Amino acid sequence: MDVGFVGLGQMGAPMATHLAGPSLTVYDTRPEAMEPLVARGARAARDPAEVAARADLVSLMVRDDDQVNEVAAALLPAARPGTVLAVHSTIRAATAERLAERARPHGVEVVDAPVSGGFMVPAAGTLAVMVGGSPEAFDRCREPFGAWAGLILRMGPVGAGTRAKLARNLLHFVAFTAAAEAQRLAEASGVPLRDLARVVRHTDAITGGPGSIMLRDTTAPLDPADGLHDILRHVRALGEKDLAFALELADELDVDTPLARLALRRFAAGLGLPEEDPRG
Repeated sequence: MDVGFVGLGQMGAPMATHLAGPSLTVYDTRPEAMEPLVARGARAARDPAEVAARADLVSLMVRDDDQVNEVAAALLPAARPGTVLAVHSTIRAATAERLAERARPHGVEVVDAPVSGGFMVPAAGTLAVMVGGSPEAFDRCREPFGAWAGLILRMGPVGAGTRAKLARNLLHFVAFTAAAEAQRLAEASGVPLRDLARVVRHTDAITGGPGSIMLRDTTAPLDPADGLHDILRHVRALGEKDLAFALELADELDVDTPLARLALRRFAAGLGLPEEDPRG
């Protein structure tokens, strides 16, 4: 498959590097960004339209919705029927859906395929990619995506990849805010913050962090007969105890911990358990 890549920034350049060779055509507004890939055998295009004319799959990793639309406007008229346009930028789901409608008269299939893993990961080729699109388009993307991704999942139709990315990043950035709250409590307690950070990174690598609790395929209340019920009751008991102790400490030290207070109130329901456990 001939692959095109438009957008060779912090994420796009290392992703494209895993595809470098004569079957790759690249474009970036900065000529110097294309030079390392050309040195590895890729072809530099004069504009996005030239990328589309040469490629069966075009990957976009540009800044935002406006840039995605701008580049797509240049790509679509030049693309061959059957081309897949993959948008790796984090955009609005509705933008991906509208782009798919615009692409259809050109015989182009759109997949929204945002990635997760952070800017350090692309060079390792272990990104996660969440794909929204038809099963047929997904199958065509799987092999080239595998050059730079360690996990490739189809989340549903166009737009589903973006919705999955936004849910994933909601957890990511709320967790950053919770980390700041935990650091304020630790600092007020005289705990060395860098040592606490080492403990967090070490134990999250073992347990999986917040993802370790994402065990079910629904957020509905948990059936008492479910095999997870007793496991999550145990998690609830530990979590509510430790959150209560942390809040006591925060009160003693006059540290504001709104996320912890909200977490304690919503902890059981988030696990699918009733507010009051009838078994005590």
